[in-house]
Parts: sequence; C-alpha cells; structure tokens
Amino acid sequence: MPGHHPSSFARSKPDLPALVLADTGEVLTYRELDEQSNRFAHVLRAHGLQPGDRIGVMMRNSLLMPVVYWGATRCGVFVTMLSTHLKPEEAAYILGDSASKLLVLSASLGVTPRALAGEARDTIPGVEAILFADDNEPIPGATSLAEAMADQPSIPVPDEISGFHMLYSSGTTGRPKGIAVPFTPGPIDEFNPSEGRADMYRPFDPLVAWNAGPLYHAAPLSGMVITQRLGGTFVTLRKFDAEATLKAIDQWKVNHAQFVPTMFVRMLALPDEVRAKYDHSSLKLAIHAAAPCPVEIKRRMIDWWGNCIFEYYSSTEGVGATAITAEEWLKKPGSVGRSSMGPIHICDDDGRELPPGEPGVIWFEAPEGRTINYLNDPEKARRSTHPDHANWFTVGDIGRLDEDGYLFLTDRKDFMIISGGVNIYPQAIEDCLIVHPKVMDAAVIGVPDPEYGERVKAVVQPKVWADAGPELEAELREWCAARISAVTCPRSYDFVEELPRIPSGKLAKHELRKVYGNPVAVV
Repeated sequence: MPGHHPSSFARSKPDLPALVLADTGEVLTYRELDEQSNRFAHVLRAHGLQPGDRIGVMMRNSLLMPVVYWGATRCGVFVTMLSTHLKPEEAAYILGDSASKLLVLSASLGVTPRALAGEARDTIPGVEAILFADDNEPIPGATSLAEAMADQPSIPVPDEISGFHMLYSSGTTGRPKGIAVPFTPGPIDEFNPSEGRADMYRPFDPLVAWNAGPLYHAAPLSGMVITQRLGGTFVTLRKFDAEATLKAIDQWKVNHAQFVPTMFVRMLALPDEVRAKYDHSSLKLAIHAAAPCPVEIKRRMIDWWGNCIFEYYSSTEGVGATAITAEEWLKKPGSVGRSSMGPIHICDDDGRELPPGEPGVIWFEAPEGRTINYLNDPEKARRSTHPDHANWFTVGDIGRLDEDGYLFLTDRKDFMIISGGVNIYPQAIEDCLIVHPKVMDAAVIGVPDPEYGERVKAVVQPKVWADAGPELEAELREWCAARISAVTCPRSYDFVEELPRIPSGKLAKHELRKVYGNPVAVV
C-alpha cells in the first residue's frame, strides 16, 4: 500500500509538531524526529544489529519514544514493546522470549529498569546493551541514550529497510504471548495494513490526533504511527488525566481522538463547571475501543459530544473487527457493530454454529493472508483456531449476533463465573455498578464457595473513599437488586482505593483473583 514516512515531512514541513506532550508542553518537530531517529538507527548499527533483529523498549510517553520507534524501524529492526508496569521477572521473560538484543529504558520508571540493568548478565543474558532515556536519572549498568546518539550522524543509514513492532498480549488471563503479525520488509515509506486503519485518519487536514494511552500499547502506538505517516500532529500525555485531556483537545484543536471507556467514566465524573471550561467542538471523530463500554456511560458521552462518537471492537491479533457509528448505536444500544472484515460466527463450546440471539464463542472468519501466530507458542495458536475451519479464529470472547448481524459482547470466557451450575458473566454486573453515582470503578469476580463452587464478589472503587463501608454496600445491594437478576447480584462487596487496571483500560482480573484466592490458570 503506498504511503509516506515521517522523513518526507522533515523536508516539506520541518517545523510542524510531530508529537506533543500536552501536559508538559514539550514538542518534537518533524525535523527533530528525522534527525534523531537517524542517529538512533546508527546507534543500532554500531551495536551490530541487522534487519530482522529485535530490541526491547520499555519507555513512558516521551519525545524519545517516536525517535526510538522510527529509528529502529527505518533500519529493519523489530521493536518489542514492553509495558512500563512490568515487574523485573515479567520483563525479563518477554525480553528472552522475543530474543531482544538491546534494551531501551526510561530511567524514571523506578525499580524494574534498575533491576534489569543491575542483574542483566543473569536475568537477560541475550541482551547485549542497555540504554536509558532519562539522563537526569542514570541507571548503573546502562548507557545514556542521549550520549550514544550524540556522536552519530543525522543522515540515514545506507541500507534503510522497514522494520516493525511486536506486541505482547496483556496477560490479563495468563502469561503474555508475543503476537507476530504478518510483515514483509521493504521500502520505509510503505504502509503495512497491520499498522492500523489509515482511512480513519486521512479525511482530516490538518490532522491533529489525540491518544493519551501508553505508546507501548496497540491503539496508541497505531495512532502515533499513522498520524506521523500522514504528516499530522500527534498529541498525548505522559499520563492520562481527565481535565488535562479536555484542556489538550481545546488547546491543540484536536479533530481525531481515541479513548478507552475508563477515560469516559473519569471525564464524566468531573464537575459540570470543569467540563464547561473547555471547547471540544474541534472533535470530528472520537473513537473508543479496548474494553466494553457500559451502555449508560456511552449514552452520556453521546449526549455530551454528539454523534462524533465511534466504536470498534478488535484485538491485537488483528484477525477480525467490528465498527459502529453513534447513529447506529442509538438504534442498537450495547452493540459493538457489524463486521468490518470477514464474517462472524458464534459457536458453542464444541465449535457448532449457533443461531442469532444465542451467546457463544466469537469466531472471526479471517480475510486471506490473516492468521493468528503467537511467538514460540504454536499450541496456543492451535487452540485459537476453529477445529473445522482453518481460517476461523477466536481470542476467547463471548457474544451474540442479532438478526441484523450486529455483535453484542457478553464477556471473556476466562472471566465466566460458574455458581451452582449457572454461568454468570461479570461484565453485565460491572456495567450496573459503574453507573451508580458513588462508584468510580468496579470489578466482579468469582471467589471459592464450598456449596456453590463459586460466588459473585464485587470489588468497588468509590468516587470518595470516605463513602466506603456498610452504608454504601447496602446502597449497592439495593441498586443491583432493582436492575439485574437475583442470581447475578454480588453476594459480597469489598472496597479498594484503586482497582488494578492495565493501561489499555482492561481490568487485571488475574491480580484480583490472586488476592481473593481463585487464581486463573496460566496459559
């Protein structure tokens, strides 16, 4: 697919911001991105990395993140993106599993970067060099990225060829798996379909895109890559903040933005006078994805922002997707839309297709050339492939199709609670709790029960911590009893100051299950 590369805009509009950190005011221009990414490409060549080799990147949102990404991918190197929330042993596993030869770290992330650098010989023996990106906080055992780049030329390496990135599954239900998407190295100015939906960005001129998610995660990374391939300005934050988001949209006149539902919840929780301070009229497309959005939350967002709200459902594996406009959603509340790729099939546990309206495992019939491939784990890929159809794939979600082909998500199969032989899906209970006026966040899990096998527990984050206690629990019991069936109502409640959500917006339910004595099996 024909396209562009940020280097072309270094020539045509060198002073245009390629990336903005709105909460710090820092700006990276296309000229700076081009020169610095060239320097980093030379750093990689100086360390002996060749096309096809891999590096690990564990960096917070910063001006250096696109420098490292484009520097690696313009010299054929593959970038393994690591969550900044990983513990040392988790990061070491991914670095070893991906065979990464070099590691770039944000020093300001705390314990994990220092542990990795200090124990590299024992824990990450395949990593031959470690660079740290925050020069004001040096890491023993690592080299300053700025110093390494300073002596390198700002011109391209002579053998430019495209590289790509590899993401790992979030690990919400087990050990992370490397997701190897189809990629063929070639000219650096060619789009790869796996980079994302460029057609969703092309209509905007000038393009000003916003995503405050961590850039190591699929959707924010895709947004940055596509925006910079099209010569737009990508606006982000070092860390999501509800009011800072509204301020950035207003200040930078953002016209294309992407969110996860927890961001909606937090923006809606702002006082009316704070929300009214900022102008969002520049927004023409506000996409949300990554996790199910409660119906009432989405309805409030449409009331606030209008029909610019757009939703898609997909996975990092990229074998299927759905999409739905605000106008469609108002006619089909709760749906994530119709397929935008191949047909969708809903099947029972034995792989038999179910009629419309019946919930079951969601299988995407992938277009030609698309497949699921997990690095070093062909067995997981086999389990994700339909037993009778080699081009049907699942990531373990449960849902139903209506008679018009609209998909409604039920939950992940791994999160299902079986209580007294009844299948209970937590998502509907969480959706009920999250719209209570005193609730900021909620998670529902199954905990061991000697009589029923499992019972339903709600773990709730109140908006005001002082509300936590028996009175709020009584309110929530009454709230749920009036809105959901008796069998699904939580049998017990716990209150926490913050729930363990990964930066993509998904609940880290494996962490909660560990705490409450019902850990999910590692797969």
